[in-house]
Amino acid sequence: MHAGMKPFLILQLRPEADASDGEYAAFLEKGGLTEAQVHRLCLDRETLPADLRLEDYAGVIVGGGPGCVSDDPEGKDPVEAKIEAEILSLMPEITARDVPFMGCCYGIGILGHHLGAEVSKRRYGEPVGPVTCRVVAPDPLLEGLPGTFDAFVGHKEAVQDLPEGCVHLLASDPCPYQMIRYGENVYATQFHPEADGDVFKARINIYKHRGYFAPEAADDLIETCQAADVTVPVEILRRFVARYR
Repeated sequence: MHAGMKPFLILQLRPEADASDGEYAAFLEKGGLTEAQVHRLCLDRETLPADLRLEDYAGVIVGGGPGCVSDDPEGKDPVEAKIEAEILSLMPEITARDVPFMGCCYGIGILGHHLGAEVSKRRYGEPVGPVTCRVVAPDPLLEGLPGTFDAFVGHKEAVQDLPEGCVHLLASDPCPYQMIRYGENVYATQFHPEADGDVFKARINIYKHRGYFAPEAADDLIETCQAADVTVPVEILRRFVARYR
């Protein structure tokens, strides 16, 4: 790391080590980062350090995970409940200080929930696979990109209305809130900006029995994902890193 260059804080929420490692590798590769330029915390088995200072980081990147903020607290997996509480504990400072933040998939639920919006399974869930997103407002991270492009999704819950204070940046037909921004620097996407066909192939195999799709559909889903032309979302992640590094 160059002298004076702050690392990015990567927070991971996947209790499955192989999924977490694959996501981490994708964040590094697609973001143009090296391991020396990041501080990785796996919140399923690590706790946020008591002396964590957000000003020590260039920005915060939050990965996806199988948890849902809208799951019944009574029946919530204890590990997922811990992960959720830890990440939510950072959101007041992130939004108050406009700390550079990129929340991917689970991250949009966390941001929406923190801002008081309804996050639920009532509508807007999307099956695993590619979906066409369209730009609905200009943003530095989207400048010069195509007006429509495909991205990889797969989620049971969604933000039901635009959270107060947010700008609506991207939409898809099944799910209106694909990317939002709070303040100038706090971003969240419903899609996975780090994912390509190979990343999704690995995740489909790992999450085959987690209720996202019928297990027997896995091979067809993998074929669909590997055939999809998904290249623009990675550019959004790369631009986020480049802008704040």
